[in-house]
Amino acid sequence: MEADSHYMELALQQASEAQVLGEVPVGAVLVDAQGRVLAAAGNRREAWQDPTAHAELIALRLAAQRMESWRLLDTTLYVTLEPCVMCMGGILLARIPTLVFGTRDPRAGASGSIYDFATDTRFNHQVEVREGVCREQCRAQLASFFAAIRARNKVRSAATTED
Repeated sequence: MEADSHYMELALQQASEAQVLGEVPVGAVLVDAQGRVLAAAGNRREAWQDPTAHAELIALRLAAQRMESWRLLDTTLYVTLEPCVMCMGGILLARIPTLVFGTRDPRAGASGSIYDFATDTRFNHQVEVREGVCREQCRAQLASFFAAIRARNKVRSAATTED
């Protein structure tokens, strides 16, 4: 559990870097069986204007290039937010055996919240999932980001109404 917290802290750092760029603060870190970080990334959808530029998929791409294989066997993916359907698809297709995430995504989560792709036996690969690592930090980072957006939108709306 101590190792999980360490790698989740690294994912939180990636999320913070993404947030500085105006991205939804989600971070991902992929680690091999020896505990070496193969890839780390934060969201880049806004910066790259790419709907697939989620932290998880960027980390998978980077690790696959580094390992010279799309099969990311014997790895663990740490993500601050429960992956969406697209990202869970990538995790399954990359054959990642273990997923660790910080907080659930009640609107788009595909590892237990709305869907549970990780344990669906219709896929040829299942993923062991551990959730709740650094949950409060992950949740608070996202909540703070969205609260700031709502506050900005409220100010904009009030300014428009006054005109």
